[in-house]
Amino acid sequence: QVQLQESGPGLVISSQTLSLTCTVSGDSITTSYYAWSWIRQPPGKGLEWMGVIENDGRTYYSPSLKSRTSISRDTSKNQFSLQLTSVTPEDTAVYYCVRSVGIATFEVWGQGTLVTVSS
Repeated sequence: QVQLQESGPGLVISSQTLSLTCTVSGDSITTSYYAWSWIRQPPGKGLEWMGVIENDGRTYYSPSLKSRTSISRDTSKNQFSLQLTSVTPEDTAVYYCVRSVGIATFEVWGQGTLVTVSS
């Protein structure tokens, strides 16, 4: 059974960089067919797809966040990570890591982690 777990600071200061890691168990992040996404949900708002790292390491980002977002991976630890630079209070959200099929089907979700950006 595949499981995803987000980890990282729950509080980030404005203008700094938000960094989160997703640890995957029960599957390899290099397995063909699947990709690994980050999605967030600000309080009272809908889900926003941020970006994806595919099983071969290629990355794709939401156009609205591309200039501030970076997704990387550590295959030796079976982890993938998110960095979001120059954060503002508008980046306050629950952040989820997700196993996906491309960016169309989001199959397995982590429990999510709330990150608050303080001004």
